[in-house]
Amino acid sequence: MQKCLQLGNISISNTRPMVLAGGMNVLESEELALQVAETFQDVCAQLGIPWIFKASFDKANRSSIKSYRGPGLEKGLQILSRIKQQFSVPVLTDIHEPAQAAAATEVADIIQLPAFLSRQTDLVMAMAKTGAMINIKKAQFLSPREMGHILHKFEEAGNDRLMLCERGSCFGYNNLVVDMLGFPIMKSFGYPLLFDVTHALQMPGGRSDSADGRRQHVLALAKAGISQGIAGLFLEAHPDPDKALCDGPCALPLHQLKPFLEQLKALDEVVKAQPTLDFS
Repeated sequence: MQKCLQLGNISISNTRPMVLAGGMNVLESEELALQVAETFQDVCAQLGIPWIFKASFDKANRSSIKSYRGPGLEKGLQILSRIKQQFSVPVLTDIHEPAQAAAATEVADIIQLPAFLSRQTDLVMAMAKTGAMINIKKAQFLSPREMGHILHKFEEAGNDRLMLCERGSCFGYNNLVVDMLGFPIMKSFGYPLLFDVTHALQMPGGRSDSADGRRQHVLALAKAGISQGIAGLFLEAHPDPDKALCDGPCALPLHQLKPFLEQLKALDEVVKAQPTLDFS
């Protein structure tokens, strides 16, 4: 049985048309955030894709102490609140500390458990108690089946408004791979599954003081994920990826958003029109 989560008029399920959690990696400025949000809104409206705006107010796990982290909780939530009101769109943001949970949910409709922190029980408990919808990033160091333990923590804390999000697995040093066999394993838990295609393109530590990336492969990887019949994509874009303050090598060029999503929506429709076959 595949669960269906309702967020306003957006239905999120592995059996429903794809949704998009899209935006930018980290908030750089209010002006840029509004530009990115406007583009996502226009494209998703044209294509009929349900959309949730995603951005981080802080990136606490940067490679270098000198790396840009974001505007911080207070200023970041102000920017997210303006986007939410101006574009009438749900917003998603990640938190890193239990104390941030309550404040974040005053604005965010979905709060995200970061991959590196996904086993932190105190953080899980604080997030669960908000009652908000939760997006759980799969840690790069955990197997798909181990995500069941994290889901169980949330359930025991009284929150089953949960989504899982694939973002690649460590493969030796400075590399991530995406195991397509992991998608049906995580879908077997019954919760909606998103695919973070841009973070899955990372080469962690691939540069002297930051992660490298392979955005030239974003379409191929996204098609592979959508072919598995999942709830949707998690995607970050930037008008000038080479000048992005975080994860530019993985970001989709903003001007290519429409042709990119056109292909993914068409593939999602084909995949979900097919009957399910049982080979067990």
